[in-house]
Amino acid sequence: MKKLQTMDAKKFLVSFLTIVSVLFLVVNVSAATSELVTIESVEIDGMYESWNEDISIIAGEKTYIEVVFEALEDASDVKIKAELQGTKIDSETQVFVGDVEEGKKYKKTLTLNIPYELKDEVSDDLSLDIKVWNGDFKTEFNEIILRVQRPSYNIGVMSIGTSQTIDAGETFPVDIVLKNVGYNKLDDLYVTVTIPALNIVAKAYFGDLLTLEDYDSNNKKDDTIRGRLFLEVPYNAAPGIYTLEVEVSNDDLTMSKAKQIVVENELTESVIKSGNDLILVNPTNKLKVYKVIPESPATVNENTVVVSAGSSRIVTVNPNSAESFSVSVFSGENLVGTVEFTNIESQVTSSIVVLTVILAIIFVVLLVVLIVLLTKKPEKDEEFSESYY
Repeated sequence: MKKLQTMDAKKFLVSFLTIVSVLFLVVNVSAATSELVTIESVEIDGMYESWNEDISIIAGEKTYIEVVFEALEDASDVKIKAELQGTKIDSETQVFVGDVEEGKKYKKTLTLNIPYELKDEVSDDLSLDIKVWNGDFKTEFNEIILRVQRPSYNIGVMSIGTSQTIDAGETFPVDIVLKNVGYNKLDDLYVTVTIPALNIVAKAYFGDLLTLEDYDSNNKKDDTIRGRLFLEVPYNAAPGIYTLEVEVSNDDLTMSKAKQIVVENELTESVIKSGNDLILVNPTNKLKVYKVIPESPATVNENTVVVSAGSSRIVTVNPNSAESFSVSVFSGENLVGTVEFTNIESQVTSSIVVLTVILAIIFVVLLVVLIVLLTKKPEKDEEFSESYY
């Protein structure tokens, strides 16, 4: 009988502990899932969300979300987050609220970047979720539907195709792919390609681009277009990294995109000074005509020099007693280079004078030595007599 009572006591204790544990877990879960705030209003770009009507926002732009809520608990380290959920890209932002007191109202504004994910549609519905929480409490509101649509006029530069490394003097192609990623048709598009640091530019007409909804198999035009432009790098371009810019424009929009290219140039100078001569170099694949203009009174043996592609010519410069002067070389209207000269002829004359003086001194010294040798009497040889016995 006593044994039976002991077993009943043990069963009762186990049951009691189980019930207490369950109640403790329920209390904790309930506390963890307790609502932190009541969201009273949500304003999107100045428009109040009425919970049953869509608000339209523009892809690629920033949207300002103002949330007004009332605290249901005293809480610290409270944060609020807004998240826009799409089928391809999500976008979210959050701000720190801090401490809240029960029964008090608060207002916070969040800035959300609207993702551009409308690849196959001109507009679509996305869900905006708002969450207010800290380590103990959480309130979520997931009933806001926003209509996201493409900008009225927008163009996407899908690719800029060109060689990564270009040689100076080279004419190279730039392949452009454009796509209409706006709401409306784009008419009369022009594309300009330029390297500002080298002052080179090319421009071409790309025509019209339909919208996604307008395009079908019966249309000859598409919402995507490809084109090619050519740029010629100057043969005297300094080697280095340059920015190639692509600008697309029409009456409704102007947008640009850039990429970097490397220009190589093994011969950066087209005019090289060599003693009393100039060497004119043509590293291009075209014939070049140079105009050589010396500063008076200096002259050159040729004022107009024709240099064939990939070759060079020598121009002789005559100082005509000028102490210093410059020689400028032009290719068309462009200044190719300016070379500074000193009077090489005078330098040569001075060298000859110095050399003559040195030789004269050597001659005088030798002459003195010779005179000394000639005037010196030779010593007589000592005579020895023979003895005969």
